[in-house]
Amino acid sequence: MKARFGVSRGKALAVTALAAFLASTVPGSVPALADGDRVHSEHWGVITRTTVGSPVAALRAGPYGSAGVLDSSGRPPYGKGSLGIEVTDRSTSLTTASERVDFGNEVDFLGDPALGLNKVGFHVFQTNANISYGGTKNMPSIRFEINPNLSAHPGDNYSALVWVPDAAPVTNRWSGYIDAATSGYWYLTGGETSCNGPVAHCSLAQVKASLNDGGAVPAIYSAAVGKGRDHMWMGAVDGLRINQYIYDFEPGGVKTRHAA
Repeated sequence: MKARFGVSRGKALAVTALAAFLASTVPGSVPALADGDRVHSEHWGVITRTTVGSPVAALRAGPYGSAGVLDSSGRPPYGKGSLGIEVTDRSTSLTTASERVDFGNEVDFLGDPALGLNKVGFHVFQTNANISYGGTKNMPSIRFEINPNLSAHPGDNYSALVWVPDAAPVTNRWSGYIDAATSGYWYLTGGETSCNGPVAHCSLAQVKASLNDGGAVPAIYSAAVGKGRDHMWMGAVDGLRINQYIYDFEPGGVKTRHAA
């Protein structure tokens, strides 16, 4: 059976493990709201469990490019809006750069098979100022909280599967689609496999192979776009793709589009 990603439904596969990790109750799914050929989901927002400090991740209009950018790269790639992100480095009382934000969905992907991830990526609005803060690879990332379900680590029910993009191809305007399946690198945060990051730089195929040990299927808990804990960054993301769906960040909510 072909896995379907990012649709609201009850998913018992991951609920038990997630409850063990969070020691809390997972809220039930509720129907999405139809709007023509698009779908709205109210399940997107800042993931409070993993956010540190006082960052901003908010649905906004624009940005519409820097002064003088008059072609299509000066407009959000979908609709009229995007996800605006503002993160500093040392705004907290912690001793290292610690501010961080994850804007994501803890409901619609719950229980989806992590090995079924094939198409992932986004568009980004990068600025020269961000490069001055942290270099050309000072960029937001995509994070999937997962249950790795590895036979070698039977008591381990949590890791984060993270994609780190390469430098943005353009600045002070919107990039084209940045494909996480063919660029940047992936890693796991829990040290479960050789793709232990952020030291190891694995492709999506390699990190999936490292999780595929023939046992229970690794399951997704949540999906998010995030930034931190590292350098100050102010920019935006739009057109987050996860398999057959594109998530269009708009001022009034997140619209789900079928990828062409």
